[in-house]
This record gives sequence, structure tokens and C-alpha cells, in this order.
Amino acid sequence: MADLLAEGRRRLLSPAVAWLIANLVTWLVAKASVAGDGSKVAYWSTGGRRRWDSEHYLSIAKTGYEMFRCRERYPDFRDVMCGNVAWFPGYPMAVRAISSTGFSFEISAVLVTEASLFGMFAVLWWLLGSRLTWSTGLTLAIGAVFPGGVYFHAMFPVAAGTLALLVCIAGVKRGSWAIAGAGGFVATSCYPVGAVAVGMLLLSAFFAWQGDTWPVRCAKAMSSAALAGCGMLWARWLMWQATDRWNAYEVIQRASYGQGDVRQPFDEMVKSYAIPFSDWYRPKGHLPWLVEHALAAHRVQLWLNGAFVLLVLATAAVLLVRNRRLDVAEWAALILTVAVFFLPFVAGAEMSWYRNHAQMFVGLVLVGRMSRWVQVPLLACCSAQYALLGAMFFSGVLV
Repeated sequence: MADLLAEGRRRLLSPAVAWLIANLVTWLVAKASVAGDGSKVAYWSTGGRRRWDSEHYLSIAKTGYEMFRCRERYPDFRDVMCGNVAWFPGYPMAVRAISSTGFSFEISAVLVTEASLFGMFAVLWWLLGSRLTWSTGLTLAIGAVFPGGVYFHAMFPVAAGTLALLVCIAGVKRGSWAIAGAGGFVATSCYPVGAVAVGMLLLSAFFAWQGDTWPVRCAKAMSSAALAGCGMLWARWLMWQATDRWNAYEVIQRASYGQGDVRQPFDEMVKSYAIPFSDWYRPKGHLPWLVEHALAAHRVQLWLNGAFVLLVLATAAVLLVRNRRLDVAEWAALILTVAVFFLPFVAGAEMSWYRNHAQMFVGLVLVGRMSRWVQVPLLACCSAQYALLGAMFFSGVLV
């Protein structure tokens, strides 16, 4: 038993250090994002983690879904539908479960987020082989400052959804369609972008379950994908139960955000590149240096995210040429990374693509196979962009 405990501590040490560093770096960015007394940013309080959409997730956790005409409560608002049915239930239901132990909903939301982030590092570490080398150490360091990763600390389902995608990869790697499907279920119930898990699991028949016959491989792929898809069905069922409308999600998306239809992704990329984050909200008065220089960081963010996808694709291509194969986890991570990059643009998520893209964290499975000559510059670029995006988050620019 003592040996097992010692082995467990050894395996969790590196993920724990990465989690602590991620929090330390984010705290320092928060302090630098406020003019004068940096203590005004209460990073260690719930207020520092709470932004616009956080209110919707908290309302779902507290009272469930609702949908109403805006003018019924806000007479000066335009006559469209309002409510919280544009947000998925996986994260709020986890918050509700934790709050049943006596914690406030706000504290519970932070606990779910930070536990999910620690879980992300732990599962990634297992996928990397649980052995500390220059390559795996640099990969964890990149994960601590991953582009958009400030949302891994916020009252948002980004960390929970990313952890679920990593569990999905781990399930495929272990040959367990139940674990893979369960991870996919949580991913699709947390965030719309989690639907990429369904596609990856369907394709897993071509690269996973190698010890089975083709009929069995197809059955496992379809079973895990079906289980993953049930997460989205569960979300829709909860919305229907509360509003008596099967299309409540689409109604809110179209009325409030002009979304809900399929877009041309490259046109949406151009549009996203042209719209600064500061167009949504710009704080009044004097801005700290870091915030002032971060207001156009959407362009750097898009370039960096695109470069990350290309690096992942290039690494996969090199491994295929050199080894004539990819590991099961590498195939899964490759498919998910590319899909997560494109899906927000297909859906027209111009207000949220940067936090959706944070779930490309799963691509770190392949970053661990990159040369140090690639990893070190990538770490430097991610660190600089993390500071810029974090500054905008804590100054209130990002929603």
C-alpha cells in the first residue's frame, strides 16, 4: 500500500506543479492588469473569476433553465426572447452538486473549474507517459500558459469540457469505449464545441480498437459516439422540460447572437480578425500599459491559434513519414484539435472563438513529440499572448 501511495504521489507531482504555476502566472497577470494597487484584483476571490456568461451558468445551477420575452422584465429592451437556454448544463449541474455539500454556488463554481484544470494536467501527463523529460516538462509549461487558458480559471465550462475531451482520448487509448463515451458525454453536455468528440469517436473505427475485428471496431466506435451524443440530447431535454420548446436553444442563439446557422468558416475567420475584442467592451478611464497594448490582441491570438494547428498537423505528418503510424491517442488528439479550431467559425461564434479554441489544449498530446527547437519558441509565444489575453480578461474587456 505504501508503495502504491508513493507511486501515486510521484505521478501527480508534475501535474500539481503545472497547476500551481498556471495559477501563479494568472495571478501575476491579474495584478498587472489594474492601475495602481494590484490588490484591487481579487484573483483569489470569486469576483475575479466571474464574467458575463458566468451569470447564466450560475443561474442554471441555482434555478434551472428559463425563457421569456425580454420586455416582460426589461421594458426598454428590444422585443426578443431572453433566458439562459443558450448555455449547456454539464458545468452548472456539477456546480449544483458541489453546492449541495454546503459551499456557495460561486465557491462551488471555482472548485469545479480548478479541479477540472488539475485533472487536465493529470490526464495529459498520463497520455505523455508520466515520465519527466525536457519534452514532457516543456509540454506542461506550454499547457500552463496555453492561448485562451485564462478561461481555465474562470466560472466557465472551458476547463471541464477540455478535461472531458482528454478523458475521451484516454478512453480510446485504453481501448475502453465506455470511458471514451463517458468523456464525450460530459464534453457535449458542457459546451457546443464538445460535439467534436462525437465525430472523433465515429472515426476511431479506423485507428483504434486494433485488436478487434472490423464489425466489433465499428460497434465500439458507434457505441461510444452514441453515448457521447447523449450529452447533447440531455442538454436539449432539460431545456425542453423547462421551456416546453424543443428549439429553445436555436431561438435564443438567433435572437440574441445572430447564430444558429452554418457559416463559411474562412469568411468568419476574416470577420473575427477584423473585430477587436475591445469592440465588445472597453473600460473607462486610464488603462494599465498591459491592457492598453492588449486591445488588438485578437489578431495575434488568431495567428497563434492557426500556427498551433499547423504545428500539430506538421508533427503528425513527420511522425507518419518517420514511423509510418501514429499512436491511437495522437490520432484522436489530431482530429479533435483541427475540429475545435474550425467549429467556432462554422457556427459563427465571433464573440467566443478565443475561449472555444482553448480546448485545443488536447493538441498538447502531439506537442510532446515536437523538437525542443519548436517547443521553446512556442512556449515564449504562448506566454506573451497569455499575458495579453489575461490582461483583457481581468480588466473586463473580455466577456
